[in-house]
Amino acid sequence: MKALTTNTYAFDQWIRHRFVELNDELEVLYFQQSDKANVAGIGQDIKLALENEGRALIKSLLLEGNTDQGFDAAFDLLGNVGLYMAACRRHEITEPSRETHSPLTEASALAMHIGASIGVTPRFATAHLTSHNSAINGTYKRFTSLADEKLFVDYNTRGILAYKRAADALLKIQPLGISHPISHDLLIVCQQALQQVIDSNAILFERLDSERFFNCVRPYYKPYRVGSQVFRGANAGDFAGINVIDLQLGLCVANDPSYSQLLVDKFLYMMPEDQTLLRDCMRRESLMNDFLNAREHSQQAWYQANLREFLTACELHGATAIQHHEQLVSKYITAPSKQLGQQHLDTVTASGPPLEVLLASLEKLKDKRAASPRRDIATRFDDIEALKASLLI
Repeated sequence: MKALTTNTYAFDQWIRHRFVELNDELEVLYFQQSDKANVAGIGQDIKLALENEGRALIKSLLLEGNTDQGFDAAFDLLGNVGLYMAACRRHEITEPSRETHSPLTEASALAMHIGASIGVTPRFATAHLTSHNSAINGTYKRFTSLADEKLFVDYNTRGILAYKRAADALLKIQPLGISHPISHDLLIVCQQALQQVIDSNAILFERLDSERFFNCVRPYYKPYRVGSQVFRGANAGDFAGINVIDLQLGLCVANDPSYSQLLVDKFLYMMPEDQTLLRDCMRRESLMNDFLNAREHSQQAWYQANLREFLTACELHGATAIQHHEQLVSKYITAPSKQLGQQHLDTVTASGPPLEVLLASLEKLKDKRAASPRRDIATRFDDIEALKASLLI
């Protein structure tokens, strides 16, 4: 990666230091109120400083134009612009429902320029805070210096990288075939990675303060407007790995309308290499179908050994989905939202739809991943039972 330009470096330093200080000051003011969700009329001088300091730095970058620093630098700069816009949304310097165009005109122009040029959505994405968030002297970019935000980002990153390891192991089975002895090893690698997801989520569930997360971390992930268009908030699932696992195990299928809609909606929120990987995976046969088609070999030792590991991998992937829905979503979104005043309920979710709609869609996805028996949606429950029946006692 080429050296940063003077303007890019100045903005990056502001994001890493002064930006965090300003957000910290505002979070202190909000959290000491009885209505912690209220930001109206609070810390106006601090908000003005945040808006104006960021705008001045972005104006210089916009005038600089395309400096051709390569993808990594462009993506990193887009993240910095996105963090600024997301913070302005959090503090209601901007608010999509009261605007037809973002008042952050320079930031919108720069974000759209970069996003279009590198093939991603023109806002900050999950990767900007997790897998592509470079640390300097041990500290990576965050909105605040709050311990709960660091905990949330740390364990989200660990979970994402573990999912990616599981996905990579499953993809390596494709050229080998399900009867290959090394496929047995790869299925165990997949299981180990999925167990790491479960362990990571368990620590997050134990340590992350729900009140702090709901009031001081979650609000930075709200939808915001870039130009005239509102883009949904960054989602922890905005990477290919988790969907590669869905599709390769066969627990979800690409021609399921609701699932394919989920994939379409998230493509531009992922890194370009993830977009390519997921498109390729959507064309592949699943391991589940391979095992279903190989039941004539059920007496063979390879079939029995590899199928057992495959079914364990499916069970673990379902367990991660159940854990996420029944522990994390329940504790950190559903329960705290019940304490909100009516005026704040419309802005609870980062994904855009009302909370009850989001929860219903998450429950369906959870049941697909867990192969739960349901009459109203298609799951692989019957196929899993058929494969279990082919195991020898």
